[in-house]
Amino acid sequence: MEQTMVSVHIEDKTVEVPYGTRLGELAEKYYDTVHVHPALLARANGKLRELHKRIKKPCEVSFLSIEDSIGHKVYKRSMNLLFLRAVYHVLGRERIEKVVLHFAIGDGFFYTIQGDVHINQELLDAVREEMLRIVEQKLPVMKRSENTADAVELFHQYGMYDKEKLFSYRRVSRVNLYCLDGFEDYFYGFMVWHTGYLKLFELVPYEDGVVLLMPGEGSPDVVQPFKPSPKIFSTQRQAEDWAERMGASTVGELNEQISQGRGTELYLVSEALQEGKISRIAETIAGRRQVKFVMIAGPSSSGKTTFSRRLSVQLIAHGLHPHAISADNYFHNRCDTPRDENGDYDFECLGAVDTEQFNSDMTRLLNGEEVELPTYNFLTGEREYRGQRLKMGAGDVLVIEGIHCLNDAFSHALPRENKYKIYVSALTQLNIDEHNRIPTTDGRLLRRIVRDNRTRGNTAKDTIARWPSVRRGEEQNIFPYQEDADAMFNSALLYELAVLKIHAQPLLFQITKDDPEYDEAVRLLKFLDYFLTMPGEPVAKNSILREFIGGSCFDV
Repeated sequence: MEQTMVSVHIEDKTVEVPYGTRLGELAEKYYDTVHVHPALLARANGKLRELHKRIKKPCEVSFLSIEDSIGHKVYKRSMNLLFLRAVYHVLGRERIEKVVLHFAIGDGFFYTIQGDVHINQELLDAVREEMLRIVEQKLPVMKRSENTADAVELFHQYGMYDKEKLFSYRRVSRVNLYCLDGFEDYFYGFMVWHTGYLKLFELVPYEDGVVLLMPGEGSPDVVQPFKPSPKIFSTQRQAEDWAERMGASTVGELNEQISQGRGTELYLVSEALQEGKISRIAETIAGRRQVKFVMIAGPSSSGKTTFSRRLSVQLIAHGLHPHAISADNYFHNRCDTPRDENGDYDFECLGAVDTEQFNSDMTRLLNGEEVELPTYNFLTGEREYRGQRLKMGAGDVLVIEGIHCLNDAFSHALPRENKYKIYVSALTQLNIDEHNRIPTTDGRLLRRIVRDNRTRGNTAKDTIARWPSVRRGEEQNIFPYQEDADAMFNSALLYELAVLKIHAQPLLFQITKDDPEYDEAVRLLKFLDYFLTMPGEPVAKNSILREFIGGSCFDV
């Protein structure tokens, strides 16, 4: 019987392949041979497909590797499965109560292993050896669809109670399960075809757990050495502790709280925990009489503006007189702004700010002189002086907000003892379940989509398109200085994704299949589908979330 052939357009050519050819086989022949990094995922007729899928009709195919953002996520997610499979094989299920992926640390994941286990180098060497064995064998990552009710029962049998609860609140009829060498689990997103792709990783013991290091998105050929970030690590663990005390450390638990009518308590306690933290920071500043400059920085959509306002209120309550200053008012005139490699204005680099004028003004204020402060006109692209004059007294402090505020090069003329640096970020407390982590960037991106549409009229498509550039700026100008902060503030609220869902979903549905941002929109919509909704009306008027959904009592 003559074999049926299918026409496929790939890499600027059209080829005929046998009906039922796997996308991975196509990649090995026509993509991997001419590219440095192998394909990890395919796009067939505009739709993302895993490489085990078979070609059954004419199509246009392109591939994504670890160099692509989506491909990099596939690598990390698959490495998570590989690590879990190796841990359960080395230790045995009878010794393990639970393996928890807590959060990302740099380019790695931080895990703890609960049960009759002591994490040491000997154990990690055994796990690493098992992982390398599986990689060498190129074992397939199998995928199957299971009835949701049967999957819930299966999760209970496996002792994966977080997943059992998660899917108790989902109305989908079926669940995709992944299996690697006998280890079966649920994962949120696509996987590699086989383990032969997962060659680069390291295991490092840290605190009471282990860090699985992987190549970074910007360095796909190397695993960078582990650099501990003890302050950010401590902040993330504290956030998890808060969530556990509230009985909502996973999405399933959060949904349970919502369904049981405990939403009001979630609102109140979450806000109270943040207000208590802000009060303690203000108390510390008030106790250091030499502090005159409170320097606040953080990544996009971390709620820095509302935090600054609430901190100022607490500073007043502690007997100080705060004055808000935006570092953006010290931008160079637009015509003098440096340009990036594409010839566009680079407003996020330090060179975009007139640091000399800033340091001159702040030094004069520190010396008791009166200074006229500038205002940057974003419409004309010029700095203006409108008669805003300031002279500092004994109880005055300046609350300065800007992306470079943690970088001493920005405030180089100001004595360190006169500065108090605060890093603000939205470090999501929730896991989807014990093996699926919610990236902190997803929470911030959803915040920004909602805010940009409300305040600037931007579409979700616009915001998603700009997001990679925003992230690059954060990597260069903010994250390298976060450990220099005197205090860290986590602006994520336990309930916020359940509220943002109502605002973000309609905006994401506006993105069409023809848009380059469609894949990201679909991913975010699937992610939001895990959550039961909560109304925005009860959210406190001074809440950081109000900066994004509107209705704040502050001018944000």
